[in-house]
Amino acid sequence: MADDDALKDHLRAALKRTQENILWKLEGLSDRDLRLPRTPTGFNLLGAVKHIAQTEYTYLGETFSRPWPNPDELITSAQITADPQADWYATADESTEGILGFYARVRTFGDETIRELPLDAVGTVPHWPMVTASVTLGQIVVHLLIDITRHLGQIDIVREGIDGKAGLGEANPNLPEDHDWAAYTAKLTALADGTR
Repeated sequence: MADDDALKDHLRAALKRTQENILWKLEGLSDRDLRLPRTPTGFNLLGAVKHIAQTEYTYLGETFSRPWPNPDELITSAQITADPQADWYATADESTEGILGFYARVRTFGDETIRELPLDAVGTVPHWPMVTASVTLGQIVVHLLIDITRHLGQIDIVREGIDGKAGLGEANPNLPEDHDWAAYTAKLTALADGTR
């Protein structure tokens, strides 16, 4: 039991750190910068947070039969049917503050699920094939960590492309201080050009 508690604490801390790093990557950007598509498939920072919030609710709420208190805030199956990307962008009626507020509430809600249920609690992922839909809380937290950490990597690269803000997180940037990045990228460019 103590081992399960220690593992649960570790998973909760890892999820919290990842969530905080996602939000740190958005700091200081205008609404336009947050909404502007940055890839040919339309990836945008605010949309990514909207998607992550929806995903976290699905895995830590619906999967374990914990209903969301304000269903109007969730993307419905009908909306996804009408627009498969409906959870990947903010509509004209959705504010940055509204989406970030929703994500804050989802984070608290999800943390309650992890705190209240044992890691071997069984749930059913609603959108997975029935053969794999039955999961434990431990399995789903690991799955969720992998999923949102992947999105954090996307957010990280996009943010660096906007204004150069880079690093692992606010508390631990994990980058050399006072490094000559222009010289470094020139060196890598020369190496790449030399492989022709």
